Amino acid sequence: MELADHFLDRQAFCEHHDWIFRNYRTTLPVGKSFEPLYFKGDKDKCCFEVLPDGRINNSYFIGVDWLITGKKAVYVEPKVNTAGQQLAYLQMLFSALQHAELLEHSTELFEIKWKDPAVPISQQQDLLTPLLVVQFLQAVKNIVHKGLKKSYYRVQQTLSGRVKGKILVAETLKHSHSKGRYLQTHCSFDVFGVDGKENRLLKKALVFVQRYLPSHKNLNGERFFQETFQYVMPAFEGVSETVSLEEVTTLVTNPFYKEYKLAIYLAKLILRRFGYAVNNASAQQVTTPPFWIDMSKLFELYVLGLLKDRYPHTGAITYHPSTYGNELDFLINVDGLQMVADAKYKLKYQSNNPNHDDIRQVSGYSRLKVVY
Repeated sequence: MELADHFLDRQAFCEHHDWIFRNYRTTLPVGKSFEPLYFKGDKDKCCFEVLPDGRINNSYFIGVDWLITGKKAVYVEPKVNTAGQQLAYLQMLFSALQHAELLEHSTELFEIKWKDPAVPISQQQDLLTPLLVVQFLQAVKNIVHKGLKKSYYRVQQTLSGRVKGKILVAETLKHSHSKGRYLQTHCSFDVFGVDGKENRLLKKALVFVQRYLPSHKNLNGERFFQETFQYVMPAFEGVSETVSLEEVTTLVTNPFYKEYKLAIYLAKLILRRFGYAVNNASAQQVTTPPFWIDMSKLFELYVLGLLKDRYPHTGAITYHPSTYGNELDFLINVDGLQMVADAKYKLKYQSNNPNHDDIRQVSGYSRLKVVY
């Protein structure tokens, strides 16, 4: 894939690039060196680095970021992003989020650098927005399954022959009495229902997503999106999408409705991603804040979902138990079966024998007494 001039070598790199293209050397601008890019500042998680000899060093992260702010950027795509597999990373997320309890872990998947200058890309190079959309739709689906939150909210309405709540004198004189309609009174009063600020925010984000999907040809035909919209939209029929920018940025979730917390967080990210303008959702050329997605974490959640499919019993799978500074991926304890399992996001396992270091790691975990 050839990219615009502001991208390094005008090409898309892949995660673990040096492992796949060992002999590749990038062409460094004369006298230039690039600071390594780390995931959330963690120096043990290298997203992208250009070594002094021009080799690329990176790990299991995909995304877009500036090497030289405003001048030279890097674009890293999934290593499984081959013909017919463009949606592999989203399919993993689809699968994992079939289990609602995994949704809370999904916010650990990405880092968005809102304070850095945006990077110009094409819609099809946008790896972040589809990820946010999938997470958001699943979060809203969980809310609809339980029922939308009802709350008191203030409305203004013109009543005929009666009054309710607070009389809006100025509006009544201007819009009714001045035109001879003396029985009509403009009132402001509280209503209890689903058209509260939280649900309006979710509805507004849903409208953005609906406008976005047709512009992304790889996503528009996905059954997940079609089925999810058919399921959630009827619940929002009585909800307006009118919500002010101030309400969006200052909205605080109610702890009694904890399932709303993640949905509102993701809705804000989506609206901010599109600049709060619905027309921006269908643009083919876009700008994106620098971001990184942790593919090894995504694969881990994908495997956790598969394990829960295989062993649906409560307590059968323990995720990330910690023992004396060691953190295991999974403990399986069901029907007399006791196993230590570790997720390895490595393509070589499709054709080669397991790595000895990986075997030693899992074997070491299994010898810990606290595991049993």
